[in-house]
Amino acid sequence: MKTIQLYDKTFELFIPEKRIQEAIDEVAWQIKADLGLAEVEEQDVLFVCMLNGAFMFASELMKAIDGPYRLAFARYSSYEGLESTGVLHEVMPITDDLQGKTVFLIEDVIDTGFTMRFMKQMVLEKGASEVKLVTMLFKPEALKCNLTPDYVGLNIAPDFIVGHGLDYDGLGRCYKDIYKVKAEEFI
Repeated sequence: MKTIQLYDKTFELFIPEKRIQEAIDEVAWQIKADLGLAEVEEQDVLFVCMLNGAFMFASELMKAIDGPYRLAFARYSSYEGLESTGVLHEVMPITDDLQGKTVFLIEDVIDTGFTMRFMKQMVLEKGASEVKLVTMLFKPEALKCNLTPDYVGLNIAPDFIVGHGLDYDGLGRCYKDIYKVKAEEFI
């Protein structure tokens, strides 16, 4: 599909599934290479999928990594409609023991960076030995804090996007491609 309609907004095709999968495979290769070089036991590695948006990315990433690692889930929310509220709400905390673990936080998109900065600090405070930030999409122009992701699938402009796990007020997550809001719709 070239365009989709969600509520009052029209979105146009931005990143096709094939390009998304190539980016995921590249990130998986980088992580596997880094884990192979590190002196870390499998049981000391924990991947954490940030729900809801990263569920597709995390699933495909973990299949591509194809290893004996643990996977946990957490959910924090800061968006309403097209905008980040700047306030982070804990919906589902990480319940796994983080003491001494290398934790990979898997996010769908990093824009302002506030959520991942908070998560990284919290995970370190709970005893993780190291925290790595993994994101399918990174909007460097939207970044509002000192944060550098360790693994990035694709750098993109600060457009509002949906699909492949990302939503607009609950709709659009299940598309295999990624769409961006049409410029005239964002006003």
